[in-house]
Amino acid sequence: MIHSHIQHIAAELQPKLVEIRRDLHQHPELSNREFRTAGIVAEHLRRLGISVQTGVAHTGVVGILEGSAPGPTVAVRADMDALPIQELNVVPYQSKHDGVKHACGHDVHTAIGLGVAETLSQIRTTFRGSVKFIFQPAEEGAPEGETGGAYLMLDEGVLDNPPVESIFGLHVMPTLEAGQLGYHSGPVWASNDALQVVIRGRKTHGAYPHTGVDAILVASHVLQGLQTFVNRSVDVHDPLLISFGVIQGGNQFNVIADEVRMLGMMRCLNPEIRKAAPDRIEDLIRGITTSFGASHSLKITSGAPVTMNHPEMVKKAVPVLETIVGKENVLLQKPQMGAEDFACYAERVPGFYFMLGVRNENRGITEMLHTPRFDVDETCLSVGVHAMSSLVMEYLGAH
Repeated sequence: MIHSHIQHIAAELQPKLVEIRRDLHQHPELSNREFRTAGIVAEHLRRLGISVQTGVAHTGVVGILEGSAPGPTVAVRADMDALPIQELNVVPYQSKHDGVKHACGHDVHTAIGLGVAETLSQIRTTFRGSVKFIFQPAEEGAPEGETGGAYLMLDEGVLDNPPVESIFGLHVMPTLEAGQLGYHSGPVWASNDALQVVIRGRKTHGAYPHTGVDAILVASHVLQGLQTFVNRSVDVHDPLLISFGVIQGGNQFNVIADEVRMLGMMRCLNPEIRKAAPDRIEDLIRGITTSFGASHSLKITSGAPVTMNHPEMVKKAVPVLETIVGKENVLLQKPQMGAEDFACYAERVPGFYFMLGVRNENRGITEMLHTPRFDVDETCLSVGVHAMSSLVMEYLGAH
Protein backbone atom coordinates (compact mmCIF):
# COMPACT_ATOMS: atom_id res chain seq x y z
CA MET A 1 0.00 0.00 0.00
CA ILE A 2 2.72 2.49 0.99
CA HIS A 3 4.71 1.85 -2.21
CA SER A 4 1.68 2.58 -4.40
CA HIS A 5 1.10 5.77 -2.42
CA ILE A 6 4.72 6.79 -3.01
CA GLN A 7 4.35 5.99 -6.71
CA HIS A 8 1.27 8.23 -6.89
CA ILE A 9 3.07 11.13 -5.19
CA ALA A 10 6.15 10.74 -7.40
CA ALA A 11 4.01 10.75 -10.55
CA GLU A 12 2.24 13.92 -9.43
CA LEU A 13 5.60 15.56 -8.72
CA GLN A 14 7.01 14.80 -12.19
CA PRO A 15 6.23 18.24 -13.75
CA LYS A 16 7.76 20.01 -10.74
CA LEU A 17 10.82 17.73 -10.85
CA VAL A 18 11.36 18.57 -14.53
CA GLU A 19 11.06 22.27 -13.74
CA ILE A 20 13.62 22.06 -10.92
CA ARG A 21 16.03 19.96 -12.95
CA ARG A 22 15.88 22.29 -15.96
CA ASP A 23 16.39 25.37 -13.81
CA LEU A 24 19.46 23.80 -12.19
CA HIS A 25 20.74 22.69 -15.59
CA GLN A 26 20.47 26.22 -16.94
CA HIS A 27 22.40 27.60 -13.97
CA PRO A 28 25.22 25.12 -13.28
CA GLU A 29 27.79 25.96 -10.61
CA LEU A 30 31.28 24.57 -10.10
CA SER A 31 32.60 22.87 -6.96
CA ASN A 32 32.43 24.96 -3.78
CA ARG A 33 30.57 27.67 -5.73
CA GLU A 34 27.06 26.17 -5.57
CA PHE A 35 25.56 29.27 -3.93
CA ARG A 36 22.40 29.57 -6.05
CA THR A 37 21.80 25.82 -6.00
CA ALA A 38 22.19 25.67 -2.22
CA GLY A 39 19.74 28.54 -1.83
CA ILE A 40 17.12 26.75 -3.92
CA VAL A 41 17.61 23.52 -1.98
CA ALA A 42 17.39 25.21 1.43
CA GLU A 43 14.27 27.18 0.53
CA HIS A 44 12.54 24.09 -0.87
CA LEU A 45 13.27 22.09 2.29
CA ARG A 46 12.08 24.90 4.57
CA ARG A 47 8.78 25.10 2.72
CA LEU A 48 8.29 21.40 3.50
CA GLY A 49 8.74 22.03 7.22
CA ILE A 50 12.14 20.34 7.28
CA SER A 51 14.84 21.55 9.69
CA VAL A 52 17.66 23.02 7.58
CA GLN A 53 21.36 23.68 8.14
CA THR A 54 23.29 25.63 5.50
CA GLY A 55 26.96 26.41 4.95
CA VAL A 56 28.08 22.84 5.63
CA ALA A 57 31.42 22.20 3.91
CA HIS A 58 31.16 25.68 2.33
CA THR A 59 27.91 25.39 0.35
CA GLY A 60 26.35 22.13 1.52
CA VAL A 61 22.81 21.87 2.84
CA VAL A 62 21.53 19.34 5.38
CA GLY A 63 17.86 18.81 6.14
CA ILE A 64 16.29 16.60 8.80
CA LEU A 65 12.77 15.26 8.40
CA GLU A 66 11.34 13.74 11.58
CA GLY A 67 8.75 10.98 11.49
CA SER A 68 5.87 10.29 13.85
CA ALA A 69 8.03 8.92 16.68
CA PRO A 70 11.69 8.45 17.66
CA GLY A 71 13.63 5.83 15.73
CA PRO A 72 16.69 5.32 13.52
CA THR A 73 18.06 7.96 11.17
CA VAL A 74 18.74 7.12 7.54
CA ALA A 75 20.49 9.50 5.13
CA VAL A 76 19.87 10.33 1.48
CA ARG A 77 22.77 11.99 -0.29
CA ALA A 78 22.66 14.09 -3.48
CA ASP A 79 25.57 15.99 -5.04
CA MET A 80 25.10 19.48 -6.52
CA ASP A 81 28.17 20.60 -8.48
CA ALA A 82 28.67 20.89 -12.24
CA LEU A 83 31.73 20.47 -14.46
CA PRO A 84 33.92 22.87 -16.49
CA ILE A 85 32.54 21.49 -19.77
CA GLN A 86 30.93 23.45 -22.60
CA GLU A 87 27.25 22.64 -23.24
CA LEU A 88 26.73 21.63 -26.90
CA ASN A 89 23.10 20.50 -26.70
CA VAL A 90 20.63 22.90 -28.26
CA VAL A 91 17.70 22.47 -25.87
CA PRO A 92 15.33 24.87 -24.06
CA TYR A 93 17.21 24.24 -20.81
CA GLN A 94 20.70 24.76 -22.28
CA SER A 95 23.34 25.99 -19.82
CA LYS A 96 23.48 29.78 -19.56
CA HIS A 97 27.00 29.71 -18.13
CA ASP A 98 29.69 29.48 -20.78
CA GLY A 99 32.05 26.58 -20.20
CA VAL A 100 30.03 25.10 -17.32
CA LYS A 101 27.59 22.21 -17.65
CA HIS A 102 25.84 19.57 -15.57
CA ALA A 103 27.58 16.84 -17.53
CA CYS A 104 27.44 14.28 -14.72
CA GLY A 105 23.76 14.51 -13.87
CA HIS A 106 24.05 16.23 -10.50
CA ASP A 107 21.13 18.45 -11.49
CA VAL A 108 19.08 15.24 -11.70
CA HIS A 109 20.46 14.00 -8.37
CA THR A 110 19.54 17.27 -6.65
CA ALA A 111 16.05 17.37 -8.17
CA ILE A 112 15.44 13.76 -7.07
CA GLY A 113 16.73 14.52 -3.57
CA LEU A 114 14.22 17.37 -3.30
CA GLY A 115 11.50 15.10 -4.71
CA VAL A 116 12.25 12.46 -2.08
CA ALA A 117 12.09 15.13 0.63
CA GLU A 118 8.69 16.28 -0.62
CA THR A 119 7.37 12.73 -0.96
CA LEU A 120 8.43 11.65 2.53
CA SER A 121 7.23 14.91 4.08
CA GLN A 122 3.74 14.04 2.85
CA ILE A 123 3.82 10.66 4.59
CA ARG A 124 5.89 11.56 7.66
CA THR A 125 3.16 10.27 9.99
CA THR A 126 3.64 6.75 8.64
CA PHE A 127 7.24 6.15 9.77
CA ARG A 128 9.29 6.25 12.95
CA GLY A 129 12.72 7.79 12.99
CA SER A 130 14.08 10.51 10.76
CA VAL A 131 15.58 11.10 7.34
CA LYS A 132 18.67 13.25 6.89
CA PHE A 133 19.01 14.84 3.45
CA ILE A 134 22.62 15.57 2.54
CA PHE A 135 23.04 17.94 -0.41
CA GLN A 136 26.77 17.87 -1.03
CA PRO A 137 29.02 20.29 -2.89
CA ALA A 138 32.29 19.50 -4.67
CA GLU A 139 31.79 15.84 -5.50
CA GLU A 140 33.88 16.46 -8.63
CA GLY A 141 36.72 17.68 -6.43
CA ALA A 142 37.47 20.93 -4.66
CA PRO A 143 39.40 23.63 -6.54
CA GLU A 144 43.17 23.61 -6.08
CA GLY A 145 44.11 24.92 -2.67
CA GLU A 146 40.64 24.33 -1.20
CA THR A 147 39.00 21.54 0.75
CA GLY A 148 35.54 20.21 0.09
CA GLY A 149 33.31 17.30 -0.81
CA ALA A 150 32.34 14.32 1.30
CA TYR A 151 35.47 14.34 3.46
CA LEU A 152 34.85 17.90 4.61
CA MET A 153 31.17 17.20 5.25
CA LEU A 154 32.19 14.26 7.42
CA ASP A 155 34.75 16.39 9.26
CA GLU A 156 31.95 18.85 10.01
CA GLY A 157 29.80 16.08 11.50
CA VAL A 158 27.22 15.45 8.80
CA LEU A 159 26.60 11.90 10.04
CA ASP A 160 26.12 13.05 13.63
CA ASN A 161 23.32 14.79 15.57
CA PRO A 162 21.37 12.61 15.09
CA PRO A 163 23.74 9.75 14.22
CA VAL A 164 23.06 8.15 10.84
CA GLU A 165 22.63 4.36 10.73
CA SER A 166 22.73 3.91 6.95
CA ILE A 167 22.94 5.98 3.78
CA PHE A 168 21.49 5.79 0.26
CA GLY A 169 22.65 7.37 -2.99
CA LEU A 170 22.12 7.05 -6.73
CA HIS A 171 23.77 8.05 -9.98
CA VAL A 172 22.36 8.55 -13.45
CA MET A 173 23.71 5.99 -15.91
CA PRO A 174 23.45 6.45 -19.70
CA THR A 175 24.22 2.77 -20.35
CA LEU A 176 20.84 1.87 -18.79
CA GLU A 177 17.52 2.69 -20.44
CA ALA A 178 15.17 5.07 -18.66
CA GLY A 179 12.99 2.90 -16.44
CA GLN A 180 15.85 0.52 -15.60
CA LEU A 181 17.82 0.39 -12.35
CA GLY A 182 21.25 -1.11 -11.77
CA TYR A 183 23.05 -2.39 -8.67
CA HIS A 184 26.09 -4.31 -7.51
CA SER A 185 27.05 -5.94 -4.22
CA GLY A 186 30.51 -5.07 -2.94
CA PRO A 187 32.64 -2.62 -4.98
CA VAL A 188 30.53 -0.28 -7.11
CA TRP A 189 32.97 2.51 -8.02
CA ALA A 190 36.77 2.49 -7.99
CA SER A 191 39.03 4.48 -5.71
CA ASN A 192 40.54 7.60 -7.25
CA ASP A 193 44.02 8.86 -6.34
CA ALA A 194 45.98 11.55 -8.17
CA LEU A 195 49.55 10.90 -9.30
CA GLN A 196 52.24 13.53 -9.87
CA VAL A 197 55.62 12.31 -11.09
CA VAL A 198 58.53 14.66 -11.75
CA ILE A 199 61.53 13.25 -13.63
CA ARG A 200 64.77 15.27 -13.31
CA GLY A 201 67.64 14.84 -15.74
CA ARG A 202 70.38 17.15 -17.03
CA LYS A 203 69.96 19.65 -19.85
CA THR A 204 72.32 19.57 -22.81
CA HIS A 205 72.49 20.23 -26.57
CA GLY A 206 70.25 17.88 -28.57
CA ALA A 207 73.19 16.96 -30.80
CA TYR A 208 75.15 15.60 -27.83
CA PRO A 209 72.63 13.66 -25.71
CA HIS A 210 75.40 11.57 -24.13
CA THR A 211 76.55 14.66 -22.22
CA GLY A 212 73.22 15.06 -20.42
CA VAL A 213 70.34 13.00 -19.03
CA ASP A 214 67.23 13.02 -21.22
CA ALA A 215 64.25 13.46 -18.90
CA ILE A 216 61.80 12.91 -21.75
CA LEU A 217 63.33 9.55 -22.63
CA VAL A 218 63.35 8.51 -18.96
CA ALA A 219 59.70 9.57 -18.63
CA SER A 220 58.76 7.39 -21.59
CA HIS A 221 60.33 4.37 -19.88
CA VAL A 222 58.51 5.21 -16.65
CA LEU A 223 55.23 5.39 -18.55
CA GLN A 224 55.80 2.02 -20.20
CA GLY A 225 57.07 0.50 -16.97
CA LEU A 226 53.94 1.50 -15.06
CA GLN A 227 51.71 -0.09 -17.69
CA THR A 228 53.78 -3.29 -17.53
CA PHE A 229 53.56 -3.22 -13.75
CA VAL A 230 49.76 -3.08 -14.00
CA ASN A 231 49.54 -5.83 -16.61
CA ARG A 232 51.99 -8.25 -15.05
CA SER A 233 51.99 -7.59 -11.31
CA VAL A 234 48.29 -7.38 -10.45
CA ASP A 235 45.67 -10.13 -10.73
CA VAL A 236 43.45 -9.30 -13.70
CA HIS A 237 40.42 -10.10 -11.54
CA ASP A 238 41.34 -7.11 -9.34
CA PRO A 239 41.91 -4.31 -11.84
CA LEU A 240 44.37 -1.51 -11.19
CA LEU A 241 44.19 1.38 -13.64
CA ILE A 242 47.02 3.92 -14.03
CA SER A 243 46.48 6.63 -16.62
CA PHE A 244 48.36 9.84 -17.37
CA GLY A 245 46.57 12.80 -18.92
CA VAL A 246 49.39 15.38 -18.80
CA ILE A 247 53.08 15.07 -19.73
CA GLN A 248 55.01 18.33 -19.82
CA GLY A 249 58.71 18.84 -20.44
CA GLY A 250 61.28 20.78 -22.41
CA ASN A 251 61.25 24.25 -23.92
CA GLN A 252 63.34 24.03 -27.09
CA PHE A 253 63.38 21.52 -29.96
CA ASN A 254 67.16 21.10 -30.01
CA VAL A 255 67.78 21.04 -26.26
CA ILE A 256 67.54 17.89 -24.15
CA ALA A 257 64.93 18.48 -21.44
CA ASP A 258 66.08 18.37 -17.84
CA GLU A 259 62.64 17.96 -16.29
CA VAL A 260 59.34 16.27 -17.16
CA ARG A 261 56.13 16.54 -15.15
CA MET A 262 53.53 13.77 -15.43
CA LEU A 263 50.01 14.05 -14.02
CA GLY A 264 47.69 11.08 -13.88
CA MET A 265 45.43 8.93 -11.75
CA MET A 266 45.35 5.53 -10.09
CA ARG A 267 42.07 3.65 -9.71
CA CYS A 268 41.28 0.20 -8.35
CA LEU A 269 38.43 -1.86 -6.90
CA ASN A 270 40.35 -3.67 -4.17
CA PRO A 271 41.28 -1.65 -1.05
CA GLU A 272 44.26 -3.92 -0.35
CA ILE A 273 45.73 -3.33 -3.81
CA ARG A 274 45.20 0.39 -3.36
CA LYS A 275 47.08 0.27 -0.08
CA ALA A 276 50.05 -1.65 -1.52
CA ALA A 277 50.36 0.17 -4.86
CA PRO A 278 52.17 3.40 -3.80
CA ASP A 279 55.27 1.60 -2.49
CA ARG A 280 55.47 -0.58 -5.59
CA ILE A 281 55.07 2.43 -7.89
CA GLU A 282 57.79 4.27 -5.97
CA ASP A 283 60.19 1.30 -6.28
CA LEU A 284 59.54 0.96 -10.01
CA ILE A 285 60.09 4.65 -10.78
CA ARG A 286 63.21 4.77 -8.61
CA GLY A 287 64.69 1.76 -10.41
CA ILE A 288 64.10 3.21 -13.87
CA THR A 289 65.29 6.73 -13.10
CA THR A 290 68.39 5.54 -11.27
CA SER A 291 69.41 3.29 -14.16
CA PHE A 292 69.46 6.35 -16.44
CA GLY A 293 71.23 8.59 -13.96
CA ALA A 294 68.09 10.64 -13.37
CA SER A 295 66.13 11.37 -10.21
CA HIS A 296 62.45 11.71 -9.46
CA SER A 297 59.75 12.73 -7.02
CA LEU A 298 56.36 11.05 -6.62
CA LYS A 299 53.30 12.57 -5.00
CA ILE A 300 50.10 10.55 -4.56
CA THR A 301 47.10 12.53 -3.37
CA SER A 302 44.38 10.34 -1.93
CA GLY A 303 40.91 10.84 -3.34
CA ALA A 304 37.77 8.81 -2.86
CA PRO A 305 38.17 5.25 -1.59
CA VAL A 306 36.44 2.28 -3.21
CA THR A 307 32.65 2.69 -3.06
CA MET A 308 31.34 -0.43 -1.34
CA ASN A 309 27.70 -1.53 -1.18
CA HIS A 310 26.88 -3.27 2.08
CA PRO A 311 25.79 -6.85 1.24
CA GLU A 312 22.87 -6.89 3.69
CA MET A 313 21.54 -3.59 2.38
CA VAL A 314 21.78 -4.92 -1.18
CA LYS A 315 19.91 -8.04 -0.16
CA LYS A 316 17.05 -5.97 1.24
CA ALA A 317 17.07 -3.25 -1.43
CA VAL A 318 16.91 -5.32 -4.62
CA PRO A 319 13.41 -6.77 -3.98
CA VAL A 320 12.14 -3.24 -3.35
CA LEU A 321 13.58 -2.02 -6.66
CA GLU A 322 12.11 -5.04 -8.46
CA THR A 323 8.68 -4.17 -7.06
CA ILE A 324 9.00 -0.64 -8.44
CA VAL A 325 10.19 -1.24 -12.03
CA GLY A 326 9.82 -5.01 -12.49
CA LYS A 327 12.39 -7.73 -11.95
CA GLU A 328 13.41 -7.62 -15.62
CA ASN A 329 14.39 -3.95 -15.25
CA VAL A 330 16.66 -4.34 -12.21
CA LEU A 331 20.03 -5.31 -13.63
CA LEU A 332 23.18 -6.55 -11.93
CA GLN A 333 26.01 -4.26 -13.02
CA LYS A 334 29.74 -4.73 -13.30
CA PRO A 335 31.83 -2.52 -10.99
CA GLN A 336 32.72 0.82 -12.59
CA MET A 337 36.21 2.30 -12.83
CA GLY A 338 34.72 5.74 -12.31
CA ALA A 339 34.91 7.14 -8.78
CA GLU A 340 32.42 8.62 -6.32
CA ASP A 341 33.07 10.22 -2.95
CA PHE A 342 29.85 8.66 -1.66
CA ALA A 343 32.43 6.02 -0.73
CA CYS A 344 33.55 8.21 2.17
CA TYR A 345 30.13 7.95 3.83
CA ALA A 346 29.89 4.22 3.09
CA GLU A 347 33.20 3.72 4.95
CA ARG A 348 31.53 5.06 8.11
CA VAL A 349 28.03 3.54 7.89
CA PRO A 350 26.42 0.83 5.73
CA GLY A 351 25.52 2.23 2.32
CA PHE A 352 23.55 1.31 -0.76
CA TYR A 353 24.24 3.06 -4.06
CA PHE A 354 22.33 2.26 -7.23
CA MET A 355 22.24 3.32 -10.87
CA LEU A 356 19.33 5.15 -12.49
CA GLY A 357 18.78 4.56 -16.20
CA VAL A 358 18.54 7.75 -18.31
CA ARG A 359 19.15 6.46 -21.86
CA ASN A 360 16.64 6.86 -24.70
CA GLU A 361 18.02 5.86 -28.10
CA ASN A 362 14.86 6.90 -29.94
CA ARG A 363 15.43 10.46 -28.78
CA GLY A 364 19.18 10.36 -29.30
CA ILE A 365 19.94 10.47 -25.57
CA THR A 366 22.95 8.17 -25.55
CA GLU A 367 26.01 10.29 -24.67
CA MET A 368 28.25 9.25 -21.80
CA LEU A 369 28.85 11.12 -18.56
CA HIS A 370 31.30 14.04 -18.60
CA THR A 371 30.73 14.87 -22.26
CA PRO A 372 29.46 18.10 -23.90
CA ARG A 373 26.31 16.41 -25.27
CA PHE A 374 25.32 14.39 -22.20
CA ASP A 375 21.59 14.57 -21.44
CA VAL A 376 18.90 12.47 -19.75
CA ASP A 377 15.41 11.19 -20.43
CA GLU A 378 13.58 13.15 -17.76
CA THR A 379 11.11 10.34 -17.08
CA CYS A 380 13.94 9.09 -14.85
CA LEU A 381 13.07 11.77 -12.29
CA SER A 382 9.86 10.25 -10.93
CA VAL A 383 11.41 6.76 -11.16
CA GLY A 384 14.33 7.94 -9.01
CA VAL A 385 12.04 9.57 -6.45
CA HIS A 386 9.86 6.46 -6.27
CA ALA A 387 12.85 4.14 -5.86
CA MET A 388 14.72 6.21 -3.29
CA SER A 389 11.63 7.02 -1.21
CA SER A 390 10.62 3.35 -1.16
CA LEU A 391 14.10 2.25 -0.07
CA VAL A 392 14.06 4.71 2.81
CA MET A 393 10.58 3.64 3.91
CA GLU A 394 11.51 -0.04 3.66
CA TYR A 395 14.57 0.55 5.85
CA LEU A 396 12.67 2.53 8.48
CA GLY A 397 9.83 0.02 8.40
CA ALA A 398 12.25 -2.84 8.93
CA HIS A 399 13.37 -1.17 12.15
